[in-house]
Amino acid sequence: MPTLRVELFEGRTPQQKAALAKELTEACVRVLGGKPDGVDVVFFDIAKHDWASGGTLWSEKAASTPSTAA
Repeated sequence: MPTLRVELFEGRTPQQKAALAKELTEACVRVLGGKPDGVDVVFFDIAKHDWASGGTLWSEKAASTPSTAA
């Protein structure tokens, strides 16, 4: 079964991560078959100053414009 790597901006709560892990696991089992124990979800919290899109750091985007994309 798969190992899912989830990269997201830091700041999500453990409860949010647990809920996402549950949903992703259920989707994998439903689509791919197998058992929930065979699905691994690994979370990587990334600071906004360590992530850029379109050549601009997200920390700079957040400083200039309120964003809900994160």
